[in-house]
Amino acid sequence: MNGDNDRTALASIVRIQADDDNVVPEPSDEFVNTPHVQEITDRALAYLEVGYPVHFAGPAGTGKTTLAFHVAAQLGRPVMLIHGDDEFGSSDLIGKEAGYRKYRLIDNFIHSVMKTEENSSTLWVDNRLTTACQRGCTLIYDEFTRSRPEANNALLSVLEEKILNLPKLRATGEAYLEVHPQFRAIFTSNPEEYAGVHKTQDALMDRLITIHLGHYDRETEIQIATAKSGIARADAETIVDVVRELRAVGVNNHRPTIRACIAIARILAHKNGHARMNDPVFQWVCRDVLNVDTAKVTRDGQSLMPKKLDEVIRKVCAQRI
Repeated sequence: MNGDNDRTALASIVRIQADDDNVVPEPSDEFVNTPHVQEITDRALAYLEVGYPVHFAGPAGTGKTTLAFHVAAQLGRPVMLIHGDDEFGSSDLIGKEAGYRKYRLIDNFIHSVMKTEENSSTLWVDNRLTTACQRGCTLIYDEFTRSRPEANNALLSVLEEKILNLPKLRATGEAYLEVHPQFRAIFTSNPEEYAGVHKTQDALMDRLITIHLGHYDRETEIQIATAKSGIARADAETIVDVVRELRAVGVNNHRPTIRACIAIARILAHKNGHARMNDPVFQWVCRDVLNVDTAKVTRDGQSLMPKKLDEVIRKVCAQRI
């Protein structure tokens, strides 16, 4: 083979495992586990332990994501977190090709013979759904209705047949991935939201067990406000009662939530104030945090909420004298 070239070309797909971006949820000292919360947790765990995915549905401020992490912590498995996004495609859940790798090897050890070998590899990167299915993680898909329905189609076979289709990997003969037996899924959504959300396909909703969440009961909200701010219980009771009274006035997502209770309590604690009628800090923080104009309750084009807020504060504070 004097002076001949011997060329060999190889092509393949290389699968790159995603970095360990999973999290391990741990109990928080600030988490409030009242009988109301424990009852919801027990229901969710009963479904998850049998293998059914759970869907927490509720308006903003009802603690859906916090509860999802709390329930996931009870399962004792690493968590993969996905936030719904209108820009998602199925590849953002499963994985996609992320470029290629190519090298050439020239062997001229024998002067009169040159051998050239080229190798080209397509790089495939798993995304979080694939990683969770493979490793048996708990998937938390937060606000999943913000993703377009077609992006979530990959979940159908995962939740029913326990198989994840991998059409992009067919060149390697690996057309699907069997879901790990310890894989579990928790979804959250806000059914009252109207902006940036999509109607979910019936086939996916039929695979989920939905637990509808409303606002917490009074005792739970008091304990949460106290735990998150360090404020005295008496002050927390007044704050919670003011917020709960205003919920009867607000409209849908404009109703104040537990977040308002926490914010007012934290500011009062920071300013050494108290939830009393004659405390100026309490007065202005309630007006600012409760954002009275968002309730959209008007008369002759003027908001009625400032007047209603003053009435509620006087009423609640008078009951505590």
